[in-house]
Amino acid sequence: MTAQWYVLIEEDTRVSRRADGVDLKLHRWTLAASHPVRGTEEQALAAAEDAALHYLPAVLARHARPGDTPARRAFLASDGAWLVRLQQHHRDCHIRVTTARLMHTQEETLAPPKSFKQKVKHVLDGPEPSEAPWAPKD
Repeated sequence: MTAQWYVLIEEDTRVSRRADGVDLKLHRWTLAASHPVRGTEEQALAAAEDAALHYLPAVLARHARPGDTPARRAFLASDGAWLVRLQQHHRDCHIRVTTARLMHTQEETLAPPKSFKQKVKHVLDGPEPSEAPWAPKD
């Protein structure tokens, strides 16, 4: 398999919930986008810079009006990742933009359905320990 370059964009997603009369703002990092880049590492770095300077996260985009441009501070870390802080209409968020090579893919496989006997055994004995193929053998 030939390694392919990607631009990865992570967002600080926010969800508001109300629990026991208190408003909670829940934050979570999520991989919002992964864009394949045809070409070299240098082209991927250029695409990452463009994303850092122009990408608009969903938390701001859903409240933006046509023609709005958020305030943006883009920091380039020593490892080549971009950390970008955006502010618009009293909202702020941040994103991380990185480049990475896709080195391995594996499709999902499903185990065959268990018989009734196997299900009962699993309930009584508990799950079988999983093998760790990367661990040294004794």
